[in-house]
Amino acid sequence: MIETSAAPTDTAATMPEAGVWVVLPTYNEADNLGPISTAILAALPAATLLVVDDNSPDGTGQLADDLAAADPRIRVLHRAAKQGLGRAYLDGFAHALSGGATTVVQMDADFSHDPGALPGLVAPVVDDRADLVIGSRYARGGGVVDWGVGRRIVSRGGSLFARTVLSLGPHDLTGGFKAWRASTLAAVPFDGVHAGGYVFQIEMTFRASRAGARIHEVPITFRDRRIGQSKMSRRIIVEALVVVVQLRAEELRGRLLRRRRS
Repeated sequence: MIETSAAPTDTAATMPEAGVWVVLPTYNEADNLGPISTAILAALPAATLLVVDDNSPDGTGQLADDLAAADPRIRVLHRAAKQGLGRAYLDGFAHALSGGATTVVQMDADFSHDPGALPGLVAPVVDDRADLVIGSRYARGGGVVDWGVGRRIVSRGGSLFARTVLSLGPHDLTGGFKAWRASTLAAVPFDGVHAGGYVFQIEMTFRASRAGARIHEVPITFRDRRIGQSKMSRRIIVEALVVVVQLRAEELRGRLLRRRRS
């Protein structure tokens, strides 16, 4: 993995969101990267944007390098090949933490997560009201547009299933628009975290919750990607359901073992 970036500016370091890093995984997002980068940095002018590119065949990585050369707030982490969304996030998280981030945001590059919602997403972490904030489609005031009935059922049903099996409070467990307190994120053991799409989002929230994190939801409107095709598949959905059951089973086995020892 190779990082490219320009030197940070003194002005950015004095702004309130100077410790905020936005981790943006990309794979074939050349058409979206320029506009989404502009929108993110307009919403959080002093933040650092970390593009994590998986050697996109369409030249997204080179475009990211060009953007970084022109704007000191943008950095690029190049990965050799596509290894899953979750693994891209984990590598980006580790890089942001090592770079001194105090708040780490994760979001998609396809405008399904509205950059305009970023200030409201990070505010509870910056103000010390939450350790993890989830941009929620299913909290009061949230919603989705441009989705068919089938996808709505899969998404809401997956969240409900995970919420019930894992006894979690948040309503939206499969979404990927989140803001983390750096210390909370650093306490999650990255080794062994499943790197799939839905399951990665569920497991990270599960592990944070079990560690005692204060988790808040803020309502967002989720829109289907503007350009390109969704990367979600039936395999990813099935994997998520299986891993949710495994997580609960492992937790119950651990409790049983502790009781036997005590």
